[in-house]
Amino acid sequence: MERASGHVVLAEADSESFASLRRRPTSRDDRYRMGRALRHKVSRSELGDWTPPVGRPDPVALIQESHEGRVDRLVPIRVGRMVASPYGFLRGTAVVMAEDVAHLPRTGITPVICGDSHLGNFGFYASPERDLVIDLNDFDEAHPGGWEWDLRRLVASIWVAGRQNGFTEEQCGAAVQSCVSAYRAEVRHLAEQPLLARSYERLDVTRMHESAREDSLRAEIDRAAARARTRTSDRALPRFTTRLGGSRKIVEEPPLITRLGDREAEALAVGLDEYLATLAPHWRRALGGYTLVDVAHKVVGVGSVGLRAYVALLEGSSPDDVVFLQLKQARRSVLAKYVHGDSAWHRHQGQRVAEYQQALQTVSDPLLGWTTVDGLDFYVRQFRNMKGTVALDSIDGAALTDYAGIVGHLLAKGHARTSGASMISGYVGSSDRLDRAMIRFGRAYADQTEADHARLVDAVRRGVLPVESGV
Repeated sequence: MERASGHVVLAEADSESFASLRRRPTSRDDRYRMGRALRHKVSRSELGDWTPPVGRPDPVALIQESHEGRVDRLVPIRVGRMVASPYGFLRGTAVVMAEDVAHLPRTGITPVICGDSHLGNFGFYASPERDLVIDLNDFDEAHPGGWEWDLRRLVASIWVAGRQNGFTEEQCGAAVQSCVSAYRAEVRHLAEQPLLARSYERLDVTRMHESAREDSLRAEIDRAAARARTRTSDRALPRFTTRLGGSRKIVEEPPLITRLGDREAEALAVGLDEYLATLAPHWRRALGGYTLVDVAHKVVGVGSVGLRAYVALLEGSSPDDVVFLQLKQARRSVLAKYVHGDSAWHRHQGQRVAEYQQALQTVSDPLLGWTTVDGLDFYVRQFRNMKGTVALDSIDGAALTDYAGIVGHLLAKGHARTSGASMISGYVGSSDRLDRAMIRFGRAYADQTEADHARLVDAVRRGVLPVESGV
């Protein structure tokens, strides 16, 4: 690129060696029976239990620990986004829930999981063929871990979001049941498919629209999809850039978009050159024809606020031929310390995020890669890639139930792509016992989230944490 200035239970196909092809595989039926037998170790009903344990770490203290190494001036923005609502709190506190779920009963089946599978971390994006698909879309915490950890976080987020929208407890429970029932059905379906076939399963916007039962959800899908199709690099030019001295510059919007010093900008440019080597040959050649025009720091998300995050503007064969890349700092997953083997699989945390994203998504951004800048790990992806989400505050209770089934399906698909589908299917079974357990957990942990959020609000009131609201 030119520059202008716990203990892992392995399942199907885990080996990276062709020696695995010479071994007699454990049959699908055997793995199903192994999963079913795990009910004697941990009953499905037990997965729904939640009572704060004696000596539970203070959630405010965990939040403060997670601020170490972040940009100090951005910490008040992060706190402001979490203090705004219990749902904002849950989105920003994967570290708190990881501590909680990691000490609960678990089956020991550990595929690659998202690690932060809340309701807002599913969304639209463009496939390499420019089809609009929907899938998990945040992998900062992705790591091998308990499949039930992801499911617990998802159902808790459904309940918290439902309450925030003013839905009844019965409506929240119906949405959780829809989610878990869809998860069970999808993992059972994929467990019956050939191993390789599981990697091709995907949900595009047309299939999603057809599968939605509620008119209000279909309308929101149409709206969100139409908006997502406008979120491309060329459409972003008037919004994010201006012309200065004959060249384009990213427009500052302090404190969310700020310019870099010369040394930091140069380090970022070097990092982008090194990132090219992590791409497939075709995309390396294609992107290598672009020129780096400008870079800026850009605050994104809730949990990520305060970590280094940059946007880079690249120009190709004409002034309108542009690509925006996003570089996000990657740190050790909040799950790592709870899993046997820790993060030994990936010394580079940006590589971890990129490779586990590719593992969990059916199709991924072809420009997804990783690099190192000033000794910090980053992953790199397209910034404007037709990304979009279903706006949770725009749907009613029936539509939430409908949408919860869709995301349950997507979570199961991601887990089944990596390992353990037959064992998970054997464990969860065909009855609604897991559904009922997760309804109990979702409601109880929503209560916990609201109590933890109240503690954060009190800490802010007492001046323990700085806050900047509305940013």
